[in-house]
Amino acid sequence: MIALWIIVALVVVASIVVLARSRRRRHPRAVLEPERAPMPEVLVTQVAPRPEIDDSPSMDRRLASSRSIFERVRSITSVGSLSQEQLDVVEEVLLRSDVGLATTTALLDELRTKGAPDGVAAAIRSTLLASLTGERSVRTSADEGRVPVWLFVGVNGVGKTTTIGKLAWHETQAGRSVVLAAGDTFRAAAADQLQLWAERTGSDIVRAAEGADPGSVVHDALGRAQARGADLVLADTAGRRANNTNLLDELAKIRRVADREPGQVVETFMVLDATTGQNALSQAREFLAAADVTGIVLTKLDGTARGGIVVAIERELGIPVKFVGIGERAKDLVEFDPASFVDSLLSA
Repeated sequence: MIALWIIVALVVVASIVVLARSRRRRHPRAVLEPERAPMPEVLVTQVAPRPEIDDSPSMDRRLASSRSIFERVRSITSVGSLSQEQLDVVEEVLLRSDVGLATTTALLDELRTKGAPDGVAAAIRSTLLASLTGERSVRTSADEGRVPVWLFVGVNGVGKTTTIGKLAWHETQAGRSVVLAAGDTFRAAAADQLQLWAERTGSDIVRAAEGADPGSVVHDALGRAQARGADLVLADTAGRRANNTNLLDELAKIRRVADREPGQVVETFMVLDATTGQNALSQAREFLAAADVTGIVLTKLDGTARGGIVVAIERELGIPVKFVGIGERAKDLVEFDPASFVDSLLSA
């Protein structure tokens, strides 16, 4: 009998527990949120300026690879006469940077006889600047009634077509109307690439089928430029092997066409790749007679430790470097400034 009462009691207790839980589910206990503190009154009296992005790095940073070569020269603090060991360091640095044997020999002779009264870096700076005295003005006008033409020559792979596009951007930014002549008809990709630059810069373009006569393309571009009153024609040319006689004859022919009325060739730019160093000089010599070059465009200067090639080109060819490429963007093709260039290599 007692056992029965115990069982009944357990059943009653279990029922009460189950009932209590089900009520809790149906009526959950309200959660009271703590009172929030009042927001403080903040008066903004001055807004901090937004940090600027370094969109135009200094020339030192652009030419970091070439600058690193000259680190050993900048570390020489001696003034006056130099030891043979120090002269050997100067010689190695200059040759490794592709300044060239002629400039290196002349500079070493001067250091041996005169020493470096203001320091080695100052002596080298003076000599390099003395080697970079060419006339760098760029003509954009022709004789009355004629259309000015910039002719571009150079082997494939140096960035010739891209250079034309970038200079078209600079000229259109300056307010000039430009016609591009896709004269490299031996490479279909060259005309396609120039077409893209024409669209980007708002320039006009004359192109023909692959294998067409380059001279006729330039002739048609001159006719269109005259008819539309354009300010400048930028003419691409084929860039096969520089020692190809047929190519050099073709370049001479294109120049004759471009310089015939209504056109007038006011600049002939040879485009060279700075990363090739002394090989660029070999390429240049092959083009000089056929193209009558007036200026050098040196591309990819930011990507090489051989920045001294600028000096070698001007000293050995007697042709001024007028533009240098120091980045990928159109505005990174800039007019060459000798003082800024030399200081980027030798300044502390």
